[in-house]
Amino acid sequence: MNAVLSVSAIAKRFGGLDALREISFEVRAGELVAVIGPNGAGKTTLLSIIAGVQPPSAGTVSRAPGDVGWAPQAPAVYSRLSVAENLELFARLEKVADPSAAVERMLEQTGLRDRADERVGRLSGGNRQRVNVALGLIGDPSVLALDEPSASLDPGQRERLWSFLSALALGGTTVIFSTHNVAEAQRYADRVIVLADGRLLFDDSPAALLARGGESEGGDLERALVRFIEEGARAEDAPVR
Repeated sequence: MNAVLSVSAIAKRFGGLDALREISFEVRAGELVAVIGPNGAGKTTLLSIIAGVQPPSAGTVSRAPGDVGWAPQAPAVYSRLSVAENLELFARLEKVADPSAAVERMLEQTGLRDRADERVGRLSGGNRQRVNVALGLIGDPSVLALDEPSASLDPGQRERLWSFLSALALGGTTVIFSTHNVAEAQRYADRVIVLADGRLLFDDSPAALLARGGESEGGDLERALVRFIEEGARAEDAPVR
């Protein structure tokens, strides 16, 4: 299948710090792709560049910023406005042709219709995160980028969020997300991209990462990830003979 998103040789520098170094990959329609790795690996930076929130220092992203929906880790919502008012505001900011129709579509799609008139500040964490994702989808993008979408959610809220995101992917929306919850990547992702020190170290299925990390099928992906990164670091530190 043809790629709906191509990232080519993306680099990002902040002064003397190389946050991302020559990152390249492609994503197909309907894929759920997890970006994982240690703190400071460059996960949020990569997703924000894909979403057009900040420019790369070098390299290209195949889609224009308006073609990628963006849901940052901290919900970008107005707590004093209702759910419907937030959706309409963002629909107008995105210059959606029919904001009212877009609001109705998102209320239905996210299961928030019964919360439409409720102020966002009064919602549970799980419902606020659903609003956050809905804002990223309001322009009907084919690619949705999510930074730590399940952070601070309880198990039931996480389950409902991932049921929703999995349904989006089945409908053809590409979802690329970062997470520190490696078990989520193992359970839901079609592919995992491993970043460390701004470098792309791995891009394949969770099963392939398990094998690379010395785990059997159905093993612990977090343990495999740690072992994989540590073995890579030892290889880099080994003396040249």
